Amino acid sequence: MKFAAIDVGSNAIRLLLSAVHTEQGRPVFKKQSLIRMPLRLGGEAFTGRHISPEKINQLVLTMQGFRHLMAAYGPLSYRACATSAMREAENGTEIIGRVKRESGIDLQIIDGPLEAEIISANHEYSADHPDEGHLYIDVGGGSTELTRFLPGQPAVSYSFKIGTIRLLKGQVSERTWQELKQQVQILSGNGLIRTAVGSGGNINKLHRMANLKDGQTMKRSQLNQIYRNLKKLTVSERILHLDLRPDRADVIVPAAEIYLAVLNWAGLKEIKVPEIGLVDGLIHILYREYAQNGGNNG
Repeated sequence: MKFAAIDVGSNAIRLLLSAVHTEQGRPVFKKQSLIRMPLRLGGEAFTGRHISPEKINQLVLTMQGFRHLMAAYGPLSYRACATSAMREAENGTEIIGRVKRESGIDLQIIDGPLEAEIISANHEYSADHPDEGHLYIDVGGGSTELTRFLPGQPAVSYSFKIGTIRLLKGQVSERTWQELKQQVQILSGNGLIRTAVGSGGNINKLHRMANLKDGQTMKRSQLNQIYRNLKKLTVSERILHLDLRPDRADVIVPAAEIYLAVLNWAGLKEIKVPEIGLVDGLIHILYREYAQNGGNNG
């Protein structure tokens, strides 16, 4: 079985092509290809509430390319979602219409709670210890999503307007930070949260910078040391000496700040990084819908 997912994010646009196999009655997800285009729509949307014609043209061309890649791959179904930048762009609806006309792709602007819900769909298939409490932390360019899982209870999700691009633009107030802190403390206050799970491109990169293997947990102290080392360097030095992409070199520091703050407020000393994100959650949802429909996608 093949599925495809598109995430039109604030910092980059991603297409995930994924295959799903079953082993002993359980689905196994295999990423076939992940294509990323660093358009950074949030740079305009968060400051001027408008995405420029140049950026729109780049987005449409990207979506046209994704359409051809999906046609060649032949997925059973796909889903395309746009997050924080498109939520705040006053011309977001206009852009959605143009994407549909010129690429044929149905793009949906989703709100923060739905974004958190989609990301949390990864938990159904990736939780190592479903009998423990988990706190999922996803940091994007425009927002941070938190989802708490407790055994036998419904998942609880929240979205906050604290993201890497917003921090770079100086657009996160102290009040918003305090709201995040209070909610983290409420979610983790009963002592049942044992594990933090991080998602997003920045935490994946930070995990690799810690020289950890897949599946190895990253300690908060390791993350803090990497953060301190990164902060000493200029963006140019991070690009030249650490081989970071330009669109990663500036946002990785504020991303680390957000993860460290959440871990600290939650009283958690380590974080798991299974390399998941919104596109992975979309794949899981597509598979779930397929399975619930008896293997009939029509």
